Amino acid sequence: MSRILLSLLIVLSIIPMVTSCSDVGNKIAVIPLNGVIEPGPAGSFWGGSSITPDLVRRELEKVNDDLMIRAIVIQVNSPGGDVSACEEIAYEMAKVKKPIVISMRSVAASGGYYISAKADKIVALQSTLTGSIGVISEMPNLSGLMDKIGVKMEIIKSGKYKDMYSGFAELTPEERAIEQKTTDQMYEQFINVVAEGRHLSKEKVRELATGQAYTGLEAKQLGLVDELGGIQTAINLAAKLANVQDPVTEYIYPQSPGLIDVLLNGSGSQLIVTMTGGLMGAEQMAASSFLNRTYPRFLYR
Repeated sequence: MSRILLSLLIVLSIIPMVTSCSDVGNKIAVIPLNGVIEPGPAGSFWGGSSITPDLVRRELEKVNDDLMIRAIVIQVNSPGGDVSACEEIAYEMAKVKKPIVISMRSVAASGGYYISAKADKIVALQSTLTGSIGVISEMPNLSGLMDKIGVKMEIIKSGKYKDMYSGFAELTPEERAIEQKTTDQMYEQFINVVAEGRHLSKEKVRELATGQAYTGLEAKQLGLVDELGGIQTAINLAAKLANVQDPVTEYIYPQSPGLIDVLLNGSGSQLIVTMTGGLMGAEQMAASSFLNRTYPRFLYR
């Protein structure tokens, strides 16, 4: 009987420690995200930067697993980018159980706004350019360029529309209608995300979704952001959401890839095009650059 009583006392003493572990940490993590939103890889060997789903997933997993971190501030400085990459990043952010506050810098437009829309709170500078809610579908028409460099592409296909994205001919009116329909679907997806994240009606969002960029001041008035201010305003707001009295800020800087990473992923071909550019004429280099990309490209940008 005494052993049972002793075990019960031990369990009762542990319960308060477990239930209060969420109150132990006082850190606010700040994750800066800079650049165009791309499917991958993160960053560039030449020193540029980009935002990718893998990068965001990796950094969010770090802070989500750290019991000392109570809330997250994501600094967004991006004109947007690839539609699917934006969608993936939004999914990753939705998995996080801790409060997320967005701190917008000079630009957080289109896809930059898409990944911000469902955060718990959004803070922008008065001069931030944001909004730009819309989608662009683009693909090259290389027929004139190929004629100039003396290359003719013969296409054999099965399926009426199989070559509509080849880039070697103009779209027919029927093909253009198909492309417009797909673009409109992605536009509606953007509207739904903003409406859900900002608690606005779809009709209201559709009125704002003209592709126009708004200043932070205008965005605040339109309900697209919550507060005006800089990074400290966002940190204070995150601390308030997490009920942290004396927050300690921890900056987490994503790492750019090395040369091996670049060569082993999808950007290796682009690197080779850049390095061999001196061996080609301008037309050949342009054609090679276009042909090494995937089309069509749907962009929140």
